[in-house]
Amino acid sequence: MAIGQYVAHVVPGLLQTEEYARAVLSVGVTLSSELQLEERLSARTGRQTRLSSDDRPVLRVVLDEAVLRRPVGGPAVMRAQLKRLLDAASERDITVQVLPFDQGEHDVMGGSLTILTLPDGSDVAYTEGAHYGQLIEETDEVRTFALAYHQLTAAALPPLMSLEMIGSVMEENHRGAKVPSRSERRRVAQEQLQQSGRRGLRGSGGRIPRRRPRP
Repeated sequence: MAIGQYVAHVVPGLLQTEEYARAVLSVGVTLSSELQLEERLSARTGRQTRLSSDDRPVLRVVLDEAVLRRPVGGPAVMRAQLKRLLDAASERDITVQVLPFDQGEHDVMGGSLTILTLPDGSDVAYTEGAHYGQLIEETDEVRTFALAYHQLTAAALPPLMSLEMIGSVMEENHRGAKVPSRSERRRVAQEQLQQSGRRGLRGSGGRIPRRRPRP
């Protein structure tokens, strides 16, 4: 199973710390009591156990830059949440990217999007706003949303640059941080692909052939 997510406003539930989740769940017109808050918090943290199970899904998350800049729960809670993102990105099967503000408008503005790949290989899409959610199963519509998601992953910072940006925000040095240009992002992405290819060759026992001098 694989989960691809674009989130516009808050860190996705699977990667939230308990304090951050409490702050997020404490607001909203549908919250009616402290008991309901505790039930929602328990359900959210309970779902996170999937990431440590033997059949854990592959998770790829694209965070809008606004997610990093909004201090949900206050500075201390937000700092711990950003640290959690950095730790999560070092785990197997989890990728975190940041979509910077300079990318401008895109097809999923105003909401969040999840593309869920089921064990049989089929996809479903789920779109979500502040007070609504919609499950999409019709093949052509799912394909359209999947394309929009893949375009976002291409526009976002490469994973290593994304982690640098998250770390910069976490250390409150983001005012001096410069978002890399598109050409710089492409260069780093190409280097990462080349490095991944070399690691794959070494990991499989293969050797990278040396070039022989021309006669």
